[in-house]
Amino acid sequence: MDDLDRRLLAELRINARASVPKLAQLLGVAAGTVKTRMDRLTEQGVIAGFTVRLRDNAADGTIRGMMMIELSGKNVKSMVATLRKNLGFSALHTTNGQWDLIAEIQVPALSDFHQTVTTVRAMEGIAKTESYLFLGPA
Repeated sequence: MDDLDRRLLAELRINARASVPKLAQLLGVAAGTVKTRMDRLTEQGVIAGFTVRLRDNAADGTIRGMMMIELSGKNVKSMVATLRKNLGFSALHTTNGQWDLIAEIQVPALSDFHQTVTTVRAMEGIAKTESYLFLGPA
């Protein structure tokens, strides 16, 4: 992968729906060059797919945050399966380091955030948690 490939990927991160001619204009190369490189990067698995970015939810009043979770006990798989069903979690990630899991929380109101955090903390198999509210984009 060379500098042009990296610049192409950077442009696609900004706008995955940009047309080949537009990308060529932005990169200062021929449209055929962009098409060939995109095809090669897709075949190699560097580009796994194209997607859209959704607008920031802060404007609609959605409460967002994260919760780090340390598990205890031997039923880790069942605990993770139970946590995945939590309606307040928009995503759940395994991680390394001090925390076993990081949960992304997205709820309509602050009281729902509190309820989500309180419910998880009360669950058997949860050793420790730490939660953070997202105040806005950086």
